[in-house]
Amino acid sequence: MELTSSTFALMKELSDFSYELSSLDRVWNILFPDKGEKWNHLHVNKYNQTFFITHIGGLGSLEVEPKKGVRLVDSMGTSFYSVENHRQLATAWEPLIVSARKWLDVARKDWIKANKRIQVEYPLRYRYGVAPNALIRASLPDVYRLDKELGKGRTRKLVCLVEDGFFLKAKNMEASAMTASDYFQYCRIAYIAGKRKEESVDESLSGREMYSRYADGRHEGLLDIDPASGQEFADWIDGNHPKRGGGGHPWEIKRGGNTTHIDLSVSRPSSYRQESFKVELRGESIGRMVETMRMFLAIHEARLPISIANPEGVRKRLLAQDNIGIIASYASLHRANQHFSRDEDVFDVMHYDDLGRFKRRITPFVTWEPLPILKPRDA
Repeated sequence: MELTSSTFALMKELSDFSYELSSLDRVWNILFPDKGEKWNHLHVNKYNQTFFITHIGGLGSLEVEPKKGVRLVDSMGTSFYSVENHRQLATAWEPLIVSARKWLDVARKDWIKANKRIQVEYPLRYRYGVAPNALIRASLPDVYRLDKELGKGRTRKLVCLVEDGFFLKAKNMEASAMTASDYFQYCRIAYIAGKRKEESVDESLSGREMYSRYADGRHEGLLDIDPASGQEFADWIDGNHPKRGGGGHPWEIKRGGNTTHIDLSVSRPSSYRQESFKVELRGESIGRMVETMRMFLAIHEARLPISIANPEGVRKRLLAQDNIGIIASYASLHRANQHFSRDEDVFDVMHYDDLGRFKRRITPFVTWEPLPILKPRDA
């Protein structure tokens, strides 16, 4: 079959080009134009003697065993099918492999010129970069703004707490003693303060009843210990209570996905300090951040020790001093901020096309990630 022979030839030709290492796997990235001058990206990973070719944002993947066969990988990456049984996909892959081989010939003749063309022509909508949130906020009139949603007064209060060093003092974030009942009182304040417009919170309930109704449900025995006993709560926190279970989410006070829930956690300040309890809110996704900040401010106003995860980052987000991640058009927005390193201050992301008519205005301010260089091994 033509696809099989072309793919075998591509794998052989790749051995003449430099590769990166991922653990012990050899990795190549080929950015190239096809016959219609549309740019494509093939990610090739060699594990032992088997190659895996992925068409980024396109046709899926191939599993290649030289001299044995080429199989199509399904979307889950677990099942494989021979190319003969999927003629339509094979027909789509064949010209792609041919175009990739032609590009290797171009790079072999003048790899610097070939990579320069990539730098100039590779579409920005396929690239990753970071843009200042302040510029995004000033340019896109309908962009969601945490500061507006939270309100000027609350925004100013939270920013001042960070700037005044509130989160640098243990006494502001740690309780010297605590019971399960105390924790449920925190929860009650949080549920009322963080209530969304579409939500209904029964304010006649106690904190314990609210936790039982609105939290994740996998409480690991927190609802089973003596609510008034400081010793039982301490033993439960330290994992020494017989009713402490495992595998639950006791701190997930508002349900959500892995990155879209809200935690109100209690922990020891460190392994060296077992005499107090640190209480912290965490809900960093764009859809839960305002709820989390409202909860924090309400608990603080109740004069209870409380912290919020990454307070410096919260301040940056409120003042638009963070960055917005620009992600490839084919990439999902879900968890996409995890693509960027922590020191890039990227909490939220968007596609390049979402910049709309402001592309020309914002593009000069985007710091783009470097594109891979394709270079012959002897160059």
